[in-house]
Amino acid sequence: MTIAVQPRPASRLRSIDALRGLIILFMLLDHVRETFLMHHQVTDPMDVTATAPALFFNRTLAHLCAPLFVFLTGLSAFLYGEKHSGRRDVSAFLFKRGLFLVVLEWTLVNFAWTFQFPFAVVYLQVIWVIGLSMIALAALVYLPRPALVALGVVIVAGHNLLDGVHFGVESAMHVPWAVLHDRGWLQLAEGVRLRTSYPLLPWIGIITLGYAAGPWFASQADAAIRRTRLLSTGAGLLALFLVLRLLNGYGEKPWAVGESGVQTLMSFFNVTKYPPSLLFTCLTLGTGLLLLAAFERWQQRSWVKPLVTFGAAPMFFYLLHLYVLKILYLSAVAIWGLNQGQYFGFDSVAAVWLASAALAALLFPAVRWFAELKARRRDIAWLKYF
Repeated sequence: MTIAVQPRPASRLRSIDALRGLIILFMLLDHVRETFLMHHQVTDPMDVTATAPALFFNRTLAHLCAPLFVFLTGLSAFLYGEKHSGRRDVSAFLFKRGLFLVVLEWTLVNFAWTFQFPFAVVYLQVIWVIGLSMIALAALVYLPRPALVALGVVIVAGHNLLDGVHFGVESAMHVPWAVLHDRGWLQLAEGVRLRTSYPLLPWIGIITLGYAAGPWFASQADAAIRRTRLLSTGAGLLALFLVLRLLNGYGEKPWAVGESGVQTLMSFFNVTKYPPSLLFTCLTLGTGLLLLAAFERWQQRSWVKPLVTFGAAPMFFYLLHLYVLKILYLSAVAIWGLNQGQYFGFDSVAAVWLASAALAALLFPAVRWFAELKARRRDIAWLKYF
């Protein structure tokens, strides 16, 4: 049997994997916080009046994860089409992988969070919304690129106009609207509830913009032009964020001067993720595009190479770290018992960072093995779903 060998990836692809690897580590940091710092948890870790600065900014880093994962999913879909037979293959792959992710969220991912079966609550979170966004993009890829850009901008910039639209449980629109734009609870059956944590509509706009950015990363695209576009678009999005935030207007709760400069800064950057507001998207995607441009220059630096490895096997890492975290938590409780109130946990955010670094190092060999397997065994079709 002939085994296909993956050639050295181009610099533009390494930069994508490096960015994906970085936000994977930010995600790990946030999930370690959710696992081992729950006794310090507040109703909302972004509540400026009730949250310590270290916890607030720790959570703020995690804001980069979901929008950049979704944007890069769209971008990667375009690059998938470059290697295959165009939009029809892209559409089929998006539809199948989207369904796969939806099923994964309902099963292995939800079990990793709860360790309950049968489920009493199903949390429909980021894997669910990436899956549904991919299914939506499977239909949208047939549109011309200008239409994709226009649609993405209209959705991302305009969905906050719908913030005041709500439907009661008696309405036929209650369920679809809860999935599309209202974060809420749905009763699936007796004793089983769904939590639509990630309303879908704005994420469709983000994945569409990611796909529309694909030609910047095409194999024949000029690298200097690509970096210029990444820098100018990223800086433009951050400038738009600053202007709109200073105006204290559209699509966001207002910021206010606090008791200290740090609290004022916290209030300024306290933007809405559920669903992601226009300002949230400008801040996170603007930062992500600047990082993409930077990683193209930094790709040969030694500290970037582990990020590329993490970014080459994102779904494998996602499932692996969830189960490892749950097992570590249950083991800690079994050995030392509950402390810090109802939860076993750390004393500080610094301990969360140290534990996250240790866990990243612990998981790295397994992730590297799987990334190399994916690159080496192109004959195993299911590997591409991870």
